[in-house]
Amino acid sequence: MSLLEARGLAIGYRGRRVGGDIDLCVATGEVLCLLGPNGGGKTTLFRTLLGVLPPLAGVVTIAGRPLRDWSRLELARQIGYVPQAHAGLFAFTVEDVALMGRTARMGRFSSPSPQDRAAVGVALARLGIAHLAGRIYTEISGGERQLVLIARALAQEAKMLILDEPTASLDFGNQLRVLGEIERLKRDGIAILMSTHQPEHAFKVADRLALLKTGQIVAQGMARATATPERLAVLYEADVAAVAACLPATRGKP
Repeated sequence: MSLLEARGLAIGYRGRRVGGDIDLCVATGEVLCLLGPNGGGKTTLFRTLLGVLPPLAGVVTIAGRPLRDWSRLELARQIGYVPQAHAGLFAFTVEDVALMGRTARMGRFSSPSPQDRAAVGVALARLGIAHLAGRIYTEISGGERQLVLIARALAQEAKMLILDEPTASLDFGNQLRVLGEIERLKRDGIAILMSTHQPEHAFKVADRLALLKTGQIVAQGMARATATPERLAVLYEADVAAVAACLPATRGKP
């Protein structure tokens, strides 16, 4: 069953259409990875699927129910969102930032319970950053902040995660840690929609790929069958041979 589905979706802002005719779905325990160049509409699409931006046309459903019929609290219990890392404005501790993911599980005006703090502790430990719990979020590195945002989404205990370039600011070791966590979440039945600029990451974790260019999905299907050197060359306006040399499955081939 599709947890998230979009049909005939047009995305954009008042007076500016970014893309349209978008069809996609993500099932429970599936990873769908979105590839596309900068400015192609990936973040706008995510914001529309999350209900932050209204669709210009088409429909989005969550668990078979139109997105417009979900309250913000109900939606937060279904979908967690991990944006690209940001510096932050206030001197919250890492634990406090991760605890923000528990607001979907807490009553109005209630304080975090021992269970909420335990869920955050588990999330931080899964990503190897439990030692940062007492640090000030604005004083840690960009890569560490990205891991904290992922921990916040894990603490939310949603049925689906939308990840906007989750490994973009991470070193190699932390990239592997996050990719491993995505694989574990998939095995746990969590649906994941993520974007990346690294096809090798998509090959490692994704069941299916969607290629997005200028607001249009130009190809969609099983990962390796979809992200061919020829398609990626068109997607990124690059040389086919150069693309082929960078892909794990074609490395060294002419």
